[in-house]
Amino acid sequence: MPVPGPGYSITVRLEAPPSASAAGDLTSAVGRAGGVITAFDVVESHNDRVVIDLTCNALSANHAKDITDTLETLPGIVVRKVSDRTFLVHLGGKIEISSKVPLRNRDDLSRAYTPGVARVCEAIAKNPDDARRLTIKRNTVAVVTDGSAVLGLGNLGPAAALPVMEGKAALFKKFAGVDAWPVCLDTQDTEEIIRAVELIAPVYGGINLEDISAPRCFEIEARLREKLDIPVFHDDQHGTAIVVVAALRNALRVVNKDIKDCRITVCGVGAAGSAIIRLLQAQTPGDIIAVDVDGIVHRDRPGLDSNLKSIAASTNKDNQSGRLHDALVGSDVFIGVSAPNLFGADQVATMAKDAIVFALANPDPEIDPMEAQQHAAVVATGRSDFPNQINNVLAFPGVFRGLLDAHAKTITDAMLLAAAAAIADVVDGDRLNASFIVPSVFDNTVAPAVAEAVRKAAAS
Repeated sequence: MPVPGPGYSITVRLEAPPSASAAGDLTSAVGRAGGVITAFDVVESHNDRVVIDLTCNALSANHAKDITDTLETLPGIVVRKVSDRTFLVHLGGKIEISSKVPLRNRDDLSRAYTPGVARVCEAIAKNPDDARRLTIKRNTVAVVTDGSAVLGLGNLGPAAALPVMEGKAALFKKFAGVDAWPVCLDTQDTEEIIRAVELIAPVYGGINLEDISAPRCFEIEARLREKLDIPVFHDDQHGTAIVVVAALRNALRVVNKDIKDCRITVCGVGAAGSAIIRLLQAQTPGDIIAVDVDGIVHRDRPGLDSNLKSIAASTNKDNQSGRLHDALVGSDVFIGVSAPNLFGADQVATMAKDAIVFALANPDPEIDPMEAQQHAAVVATGRSDFPNQINNVLAFPGVFRGLLDAHAKTITDAMLLAAAAAIADVVDGDRLNASFIVPSVFDNTVAPAVAEAVRKAAAS
């Protein structure tokens, strides 16, 4: 069952009678409504009343309203204001630009700007590679989206995508010291997106494509990689694939299986699923069965697009047809990047002994993790409130740190696999178990390890 979490945290400012029982009445009311109190602060005290900030976690926006309504029914309670703490975090945006150099006097200005800057401009004009040494290009990534596939919310457009891109930029800085900037394009035309990124590329040392719908994202990434002399990385594809491969490497260690002997079912064949399949194939698994909304992907299925045709040609050795439940029978591994509540414990029971289930649909996974645990040996999700959270933040900061430090001009599967191995190796043998197959997203050793692995792969 889901539990109230910080994603729906509210602070209720209210007036209460100055009685000894007021605090107990308020906390009991929140508990009856199913909320979890995280802070109780008296901000004003008067002879006839006290003003309290009551902070609590809820399950949803509707649940937060239910909690507030319950508080308002208490005798003598007046609710002044309800603040959604998630919205407060976003007020005015989450990132900013700051100067790295002092601008205290005329001398500082002469060096940082005119006239001194002219000599630096001339140096770059003579040797364009100096831009990596003498400008922000050395440490800057563009986070590019068209807003066509924002999280699991769909086609929200560029303005509504901006909070996600800001968050991505903040994570780049926090975990790897990379300066990233949101670039939300007001077009969903493939040619316009490619041309726009081409035009802005001189400023950046790398391009992180984000939340662009499939199958358009495949062409956009492929063509930009051909055109640009900086790495182009679609995080929804390759960031997800890196962390999944890392997690699977450790999960297979837990159950003592070799990937070459494993049958893997991948549910969801969009951007993430396709990239997962392709990176897994570099490790020669026993077989991969791809499943989408129309069932198992096989060579004789009509109406396959170019992406699915490519996948059908390189997976499903026996050309099996059917639905997801059929694909699960005998599978050693399930990897879901699709939709919520697709199967239950009975289907997990049909999988191979010591099965591995990665149910990564967010916020609601393909199977309730508690159900999966009835028969699976290892279970992972994309959520932070269950063990084994598979989260892209384990990959992309360190990947770009390594790419930037190596002055890389492209990105290869060898670099992606090196990043996956580095993430997996952070969880050493003494800590590895069924509930801990990937490191915490706050483990500050992850990004440096990934960066070093990518640097070495780029140099080889």
